[in-house]
Amino acid sequence: MEPIEIGLWVTGGLLIVVLLGMRVAFAAAMAGMIGLIWIFWAKRGMDPEQFGWALTVAVKTAGQVPHSKVSSQALSLIPTFIMIGYLAYYAGLTRALFEAAKKWIAWVPGGLAVSTVFATAGFAAVSGASVATAAVFARIAIPEMLKIGYDKRFAAGVVAAGGTLASLIPPSAILVIYAIIVEQDVGKLLLAGFIPGVFSAFVYAALIIGMALTIKGFGPPVSGFTWKERFTALPPALPIVAVVVIIIMFVYNPFGGDAWGTPTEGGAIGAFIVFLMAVYRGMRWPELKSALLETAKLSVMIFTIIWGVLIYVRFLGFADLPGAFADWITSLPYEPMMILVCILLAYAVLGMFMDAIGMLLLTLPVVYPAVMALNGGEAVSATDSAFGMSGPMCAIWFGILVVKMAEFCLITPPIGLNCFVVAGVRDDISVQDVFKGVTPFFIADGITIALLVSFPSIVLWLPSLV
Repeated sequence: MEPIEIGLWVTGGLLIVVLLGMRVAFAAAMAGMIGLIWIFWAKRGMDPEQFGWALTVAVKTAGQVPHSKVSSQALSLIPTFIMIGYLAYYAGLTRALFEAAKKWIAWVPGGLAVSTVFATAGFAAVSGASVATAAVFARIAIPEMLKIGYDKRFAAGVVAAGGTLASLIPPSAILVIYAIIVEQDVGKLLLAGFIPGVFSAFVYAALIIGMALTIKGFGPPVSGFTWKERFTALPPALPIVAVVVIIIMFVYNPFGGDAWGTPTEGGAIGAFIVFLMAVYRGMRWPELKSALLETAKLSVMIFTIIWGVLIYVRFLGFADLPGAFADWITSLPYEPMMILVCILLAYAVLGMFMDAIGMLLLTLPVVYPAVMALNGGEAVSATDSAFGMSGPMCAIWFGILVVKMAEFCLITPPIGLNCFVVAGVRDDISVQDVFKGVTPFFIADGITIALLVSFPSIVLWLPSLV
């Protein structure tokens, strides 16, 4: 049997066991090991006496993956970004951010829901994890919205959808993972996510205001705040702004010249600053212990998925499945943009059954080379490309698109992770209620994705300045 055939059989088996409920990390590692053994054994004609040799080579090949890949300096960004978010929560910065947003924005129709969206966007700028953002604001924002008469399903939906903004707005753990998998510049990808993330927040806000204007009793505006109260609410929220500025300035020097440091250094300094703020605001050992434990749990989960999937990726390299898929995609008699749209729609369907990180890790080794081939290759110039952008810029643009699709998948049934998190925090709201509440945000995400595809400059303007 040819390696490409082995690749197709093993990949099909992997999809089946994932859909049946096996964790992506273990399913991918198992599939990768089986595939490597199969390929090496096939090279010896499937001779029973050579099975032991094939097993030994496969184990040695897979055993090199965890250390060689995960020891990458860029991956150290992930725990620091996650730690920033949890420390900010235990320091009370999230409550201060929500109060500031409420006093400045809640006067508009649907104002408290709009305030929640912008507060989650602000917290996303210091938290690399969508799940953490959703969990934090389920405790803070939902009680406030229920108090003034919001439907509990919509209130939960606002928090679940707002939490997805952490996937795009830097610092973003999932953008770092994308950069590692496709071997692109982490700093440029983090910069590229800033404008689309803020743009997504404005689209969510416009949707809420539109619903408030057309649905009677939807969400009354909250007024009565004096200008003194508004300005008084700003200083407690400013530390979050300071951390965001520090991280971005380390990634991109706004005064020209080389960057002041690496994204890893920026994340570490950001975490240290938030730690000092948390101690100053009264955080003690129990809160610090909780923040560190939550950071460790989420980091271990992400790294475990990466370890398992990278074994599968190593097998794909031996099977040459990415190259075969790229050749097939480029041979299709359709316009490249139409094929790209079909790929994004496939992500929307696949995301209904897989978590975001696992979905990207499993698909990118195959899909990314195909998209780059559609554009004309890694080294193509903008004038000769299919999408009107150079190879490196296409890699950044496609990264933002697939991460936005991953955001979309965080709120789609049946396994939208953010919806389960919100329901887990709020005993009075079921998962079904949260899924009903996020339904209007599917429209907002569809509009955002369509605009990012149609106008790539939304994504590429900021990284093009570097």
